[in-house]
Amino acid sequence: MTIEEIYRRFDEIGCLTFATIDGDYPETRIAHLFAWDEEGLYFRTMTIKPFYKQLKETGKVSICGLSASPHVEIGEDGLPNFEPGYTIKATGDVKEISFEELKEKASRKPIFQLGVKDTVKYPDTVTFCLYRFKGDYYNYDYDCINRDHKIIREHFNFGNFPDRFKGLKINMNKCNKCGRCEELCQSINFKAIYQIAGEGYAIDVDKCDVCGSCSKICPVNAIESYC
Repeated sequence: MTIEEIYRRFDEIGCLTFATIDGDYPETRIAHLFAWDEEGLYFRTMTIKPFYKQLKETGKVSICGLSASPHVEIGEDGLPNFEPGYTIKATGDVKEISFEELKEKASRKPIFQLGVKDTVKYPDTVTFCLYRFKGDYYNYDYDCINRDHKIIREHFNFGNFPDRFKGLKINMNKCNKCGRCEELCQSINFKAIYQIAGEGYAIDVDKCDVCGSCSKICPVNAIESYC
């Protein structure tokens, strides 16, 4: 995903959860992104707020949001029914942007004008840039209304943020090629496990929900979790 596409996904949601670190505990609040450029994603706060203090002390933030109906119905089978939607999250490093820098950006890109106007109206306002980060886009359709499998997942990385794989992998050295994992994954409509000719099975991480069902059914413990 491009930086613009990431911003658009967040912007479609509007109100987002921003998490920071405050001593030994996380803190969250609702805020929103207001701009993007090739340097990152932008949001505002005030210097008097704990949010500002936490951002300055750690230089870290995590953002997430949900684009879907917040209402969850319980079906006749006793299980929850979710309307199709998506979640998106990003975690990374932030830096404060001076008012002069903000005005210069606004002179080149109108989307930054909101930040300038807000700072003029509320002089304690400051702008932060999330300038390098990792994240995930998670599009779900659990009842397979619009496609034949439940999820599409996309991992993204901006600014060469330190990253590593998280999820499930099948250890080919352990796999006995029984196919039980694929059969189960097909039956619950994730359809993330597929066979590699002559080599056993593998997991498509863009469809995997990391539900763990395959690891429970594997007779040789070939499915390994990376946390």
